[in-house]
Amino acid sequence: MAVPTLTAPPADRELTPSPHRPRRGGWTALRYAALIGAALVFVGPFVWIWISSLRNSADIGRDPFGLPTELNWDNYYNAFVTGRFGAYLGNTFLYVAFVVPLVVLLASMAAYALTLVRTKITTLLFVLMLLGVMVPFQSIMIPQYYVVRDLGLLGSYWGIIVPSLALGLPFGVFLMRAFFLGLPGELRDAARVDGASELRVFWHVMLPLARPGILSLAVFQFMFTWNAFLIPLLYGQHENLRPVASGIMFFVGEYNTDRAAIAAAVTLTCLPVIVTYLFLQRYFIAGMTAGALK
Repeated sequence: MAVPTLTAPPADRELTPSPHRPRRGGWTALRYAALIGAALVFVGPFVWIWISSLRNSADIGRDPFGLPTELNWDNYYNAFVTGRFGAYLGNTFLYVAFVVPLVVLLASMAAYALTLVRTKITTLLFVLMLLGVMVPFQSIMIPQYYVVRDLGLLGSYWGIIVPSLALGLPFGVFLMRAFFLGLPGELRDAARVDGASELRVFWHVMLPLARPGILSLAVFQFMFTWNAFLIPLLYGQHENLRPVASGIMFFVGEYNTDRAAIAAAVTLTCLPVIVTYLFLQRYFIAGMTAGALK
C-alpha cells in the first residue's frame, strides 16, 4: 500500500516589479492639439468668410474679424443681382455639365485601350500623357491661346470647354489606367468566351467594376472645372462667359469695393465644392491612392 507523501510548498519567489509602460497621455493630448490647430487653420478662413457675408461693408472695414450685430442677408441678393453672380453660377454649371462627363468617358476609353494593348507605341502614348500631367498650364497657355484663336473658338463657350477637356484628359487617363490595371483580367476573358464584343466587355463588365475610379475622377474634374480661373479669363474674354472663379475678381471696383458682397459670393463658390467632397470623400481618397500598391 503506497503511502502518500507530503510535499513542501514552494518557497516564495522574489517578485520583480514589472516595468511600467510610459504614459502616453501627454503625447495624445499633443496630437489632438495639433489636429485641432490644423482644423482651425483650414476651416477658420471659411467660417470667417461666412460670418463676413452676414455683415455690412462698413463694419467689415472697421473690424474685419468682428461678429455681425445683425444678420444682413441682402449681401447674397446684391451678389446675385448687382454682381451678376447668378449668371456666373449658371455658366459654371454649364462647363461642369459638359467637361466632367466627357473627361470621364474619354479618359476611361483611352485608359482601357492602354491597359488592353501593351506595345511600345502604347507605352510611348502613355508617357506623352504623363507629360501632359507634369507640364504646368502656365507654360503652355500662350501656345494654346493661339490654337484656340486659330480654331475660331476664342470668346465662345467652346473656347473654354475644349481647353478644359484637353487639360483634364491626361490626368484622367493616368488615374483610370491605375484602376483598370487592378481589375481581374479573368472577368474580361470570361466575357469574351461568352461571345461579348470588346465594346460590350468595356461597357458592361469593366466600366461598372471601375466605378470607384470613375467617381474619383469625377470629383477631381469637378473641382478642377469649378475652380478654373485662367482658362475662362484667357479664352472667354466676355462677361457673359465668366464662371464664378473669374467672376469674383470683377466684384472689386476701381474706387469702391463691396466686401460683404464679395464674402457672400466666395461663400456660394466654396459651398458646392465642400458639399461634393463631404459626400464623395472616400472616392477622392481612393483616387489619391490609386496605383500605390501596384
